[in-house]
Amino acid sequence: MESLVLDGQTLSLAEIEAVALHRCPVQLASNALARVAQSRAIIEEMIAAGQTVYGVNTGFGKLADVRIAPERLADLQLNLVRSHAGGVGQPLSEGESRAMLLLRANVLAKGFSGVRPELVELLAALLNAGVHPVIPEKGSVGASGDLAPLAHLALVVIGEGEAVHCGERMPGGEALKRAGLLPLALRAKEGLALLNGTQAMTAVGALAVARAVRLAKLADLAGAMSLEALKGTPAAFDARIQEVRPHPGQVTAAAHLLQLLQNSEIRESHRSQDPRVQDAYCLRCMPQVHGAVRGVLGHVAGVLQTESGSATDNPLIFPEESPVSSVHGAVISGGNFHGAPLAYAFDYAALAITDLAGITERRIDRLLNPDINEGLPAFLATAPGLSSGFMMAQIVAAALISECQVLAHPSSTGSIPTDGGKEDHVSMGMTGALKLRQIVENVECIVAIEMMCAAQGLEFRLPLRPSYSVQQAHEAVRTVVPRLETDRVLTPDIEKLATAVRAGLFDAWLD
Repeated sequence: MESLVLDGQTLSLAEIEAVALHRCPVQLASNALARVAQSRAIIEEMIAAGQTVYGVNTGFGKLADVRIAPERLADLQLNLVRSHAGGVGQPLSEGESRAMLLLRANVLAKGFSGVRPELVELLAALLNAGVHPVIPEKGSVGASGDLAPLAHLALVVIGEGEAVHCGERMPGGEALKRAGLLPLALRAKEGLALLNGTQAMTAVGALAVARAVRLAKLADLAGAMSLEALKGTPAAFDARIQEVRPHPGQVTAAAHLLQLLQNSEIRESHRSQDPRVQDAYCLRCMPQVHGAVRGVLGHVAGVLQTESGSATDNPLIFPEESPVSSVHGAVISGGNFHGAPLAYAFDYAALAITDLAGITERRIDRLLNPDINEGLPAFLATAPGLSSGFMMAQIVAAALISECQVLAHPSSTGSIPTDGGKEDHVSMGMTGALKLRQIVENVECIVAIEMMCAAQGLEFRLPLRPSYSVQQAHEAVRTVVPRLETDRVLTPDIEKLATAVRAGLFDAWLD
């Protein structure tokens, strides 16, 4: 696999997934390391000149006015990392930990953070060696950066904390040793540079949004399967309708649905004899709803891409652009660590994906409800009454949607002042990322339920065949979940199909 070269550039969701989930190796661009060394030289010069620089020779946050003696600067950085590693809860997944390492290495490689090249190189080496810091998922308020999660990452850099290597959880120092790596003794500014940043919320959010993007496309496929099983019409997907309301997502979703529904025997069987004038909204308005979700996620992906290549620690170092000297420059304190852009984006995505779940559940109910399911047996059971069929599947979907609706409440409006009032407005962006991840996981199950029910419904339409794409998707479902002949426990079916969704079993029909 070709390495991803890091120089502080923006990263796409696909690139983040490639490193986080598929172990794509990374390497640092030589010009990036030169910039890193240049900004480090400025820090060293300022220390030698006895200048006061926040976080370099001062305390942190409310304690910024406390000056630290030169001989204690290394202790200052070590104490910072240890004191801020107070996260709680379940560890982030291996993929999320890897995404954090990738994103932190990349933004430090921009050369505005004042760290040594050795620090950036070690972060890249951790990725390539498969050393994954154990990072509790809770404890960040998303301003001054994701302090607690990043502190747990930094612990492994100095040979402390815990890490997972080759599937085994162990002390961070032992993981480094087994990987043939040496811990780094932090110098002035380096602990702060590791902790100030939005890389935890960006990592969790980026991987969740990448899954959500697939879900928005998969909803077209699941909806096409349901439409065929319900003997619906694709007339509402006509390009002329979309052209007079040309939202890009709507146009794309409608074209995708038409492509999926080409040459259907089921459709032809009722084209001239269908008494219905038009389908229910959950079928007819798929381009409008699925397309709007695509639009939201496109915006959110753009926010994440910008953030992936942004310098987000504090203070930042700006080398002087002068042919005379490559050392002098400015150190400026600011607030790029504030997660507001991400927090708003995650809340936006959560609303859209929750609504995608809502329209999906309405199609599930339409497949199962004997009052509206166009002649299909009640709950798609082979012997309704004796068997309950998929009755419980819709109830499970309803429960999951209720949870999504609660989680979709915005976290970005819930600032709580911290650090003695010095950090008096925070983003709660990490909370938003974690909520979004859970919503996406729920909706993966809901879409899996629709596909499972739609596959059963299609079989009741035999010998009529659906479109080729829908038939192929039906066969893919059947490689995971068998037909429901008599009542059985549905939990394994739902979970296996949701796992198949995450693993990309249906990706061939998503473009």
